[in-house]
Amino acid sequence: GVKLLLHGLCSNTAVKSLDLKGNNLRTVGAEALGKLLRQNKSIRSLILEWNSLGVWEEGFSFFCQGLGANKFLQRLDLRNNQINHQGAAELAMALKQNTSLQELDLRWNNIGLLGGRALLNCLQSNRTLKRLELAGNNVPSDILKAVEQAMDHNQDRQTILRETQNQTYILSKEVLSLKDEKTKQFLDLMDTIDKQKEEIARSGRMSAARVSQLQEALDEQHSIMNSLKAKLQMTEAALALSEQKVHNLGELLNATKQEQTSTAERHFVELQQQKQEGADREGKLLRDLSAASDKNLLLRNQVDELEKKCKTQQDQLFQVKQDLTNTTAELKLRAVQAEERLEMEKRRFKQSLEDMESLRLKEVDHMAQHMEASERSMQDRIQRLEAIRIALEEELSQVKAAALTERGQAEEELIKVRNQARLEEQQRLEHLEEKLRLMTESRDEAQKCCLKQKQMVTEAQAKANQLSLHADGLRRRIEELQQDLNSKEEEKVTEVNKVKVELQEQIGHLQAERTAQEGLREKIAALERQLKALSSNHREALLDKEGEISLLLEKLRMKEADISRMREEEAQRASFLQNAIMAYVQGSPLGTRSSRK
Repeated sequence: GVKLLLHGLCSNTAVKSLDLKGNNLRTVGAEALGKLLRQNKSIRSLILEWNSLGVWEEGFSFFCQGLGANKFLQRLDLRNNQINHQGAAELAMALKQNTSLQELDLRWNNIGLLGGRALLNCLQSNRTLKRLELAGNNVPSDILKAVEQAMDHNQDRQTILRETQNQTYILSKEVLSLKDEKTKQFLDLMDTIDKQKEEIARSGRMSAARVSQLQEALDEQHSIMNSLKAKLQMTEAALALSEQKVHNLGELLNATKQEQTSTAERHFVELQQQKQEGADREGKLLRDLSAASDKNLLLRNQVDELEKKCKTQQDQLFQVKQDLTNTTAELKLRAVQAEERLEMEKRRFKQSLEDMESLRLKEVDHMAQHMEASERSMQDRIQRLEAIRIALEEELSQVKAAALTERGQAEEELIKVRNQARLEEQQRLEHLEEKLRLMTESRDEAQKCCLKQKQMVTEAQAKANQLSLHADGLRRRIEELQQDLNSKEEEKVTEVNKVKVELQEQIGHLQAERTAQEGLREKIAALERQLKALSSNHREALLDKEGEISLLLEKLRMKEADISRMREEEAQRASFLQNAIMAYVQGSPLGTRSSRK
């Protein structure tokens, strides 16, 4: 029945404890138990009390072989199994091979002195057995004490091993936690760096948009200047037409003079006074015409100066564009350099993360607080940049509105000037016709025309002054815009420098963390050295104790030899005494009487 039961339990993985106390197991049962111990991997406790396994030597030796091959059993109870010194030797051989058994109960057997010695010798190679009960086996007390000492040594070893395993497990957990935290910190840093890159790209896009808007505003101003140039050319053409009309009027006047001379020969005396007056008036008109021509020359000079100013403004605008292109190229180069530096820093961070193994919790909290502060500062900077962008958009809208209003006013002024020129030409034609009819009226009309031309010249001068003032205002506006651009570029440079400083600070913190990790590594190395020193000391102590045990065993052997000699001597003496007593009894009269009877 036990054979079938144990054969079924060979492949079982659920049973942890097996109690077969008092079942009268014999050789078949012992062999089945040996097979079970070789094949089963789940049983941790086996109780075989009151089974007389030691009587069957072959079965018990097979059982011991299975015990030596087993690596999972932790507790074995063999009380009251009639195990002799040979069975104890088999158990000792099994214990030398076994590495899992922690408790072995051999009380109330017949192990004796030889069995105790065999078990004591096996304990030198077995390091896992913590408890060995040998009461009621006729084992000497010194062997029992040596066994207890060996058990204490094994317990100390196992406690030390457990402590070292616990420490290594705790340290590995701490290292893994620190690695996770460092990876999280590195990912957070990479996220912040990506965000900063995105913000830099956004600011670059915004600056490019602003530059394009400013270029559009400059193009609009350039178109306004071109329209003003066209207006000046129109006024010059009108002035040329007026000069031609004056020349034609002079020719007509000469023709009329010739006709008057031909007709006034008869009335020479009467008309001399009139001729003198007409000559004086003609001199005045010629003077007025010369003054008008001088004024026209002055206006041309002013127009040339305005053209030169416009050219200088165009050159300045071209330089501004070149500066803007240069600044954009520099910003792109800086962005590329910053990206390269960030990539290098990423690589350095990766290398440092591979080397890093531990970090303190306080430094992690400090880094988290620092990252929160940096995020808050970056959000504040983003808000400031958005406010600046909104202000610049408002300023650009105002400039566009002002340019549109100025363009409308200039177009209205052009329409007015054209209408006035047309009306003046019609009036001049009517006056010329009237002058052809009547000389006196023509002279008066010529004087009136001269006066009107003077007024027109004064108006043109006033318009030219207004245009120059407007051009000065545009220059000032361009200078203000350039100053704004310079200030924005400086702000960008300062922000980039701040980001660099923050990155340097983060690098310094990481270096400090690296130093802290190196310190922790040194501590771990020192602990490992201490553990090695303790293990070496423990080994030396064990070796010393094993040497002492061997010396004690030799002493015990010597004492046992002495005791055996004493026993032999006592036996010889006892035999001599018995022989002497027997001889005495036989030689005495009582002996003879008894022999006779």
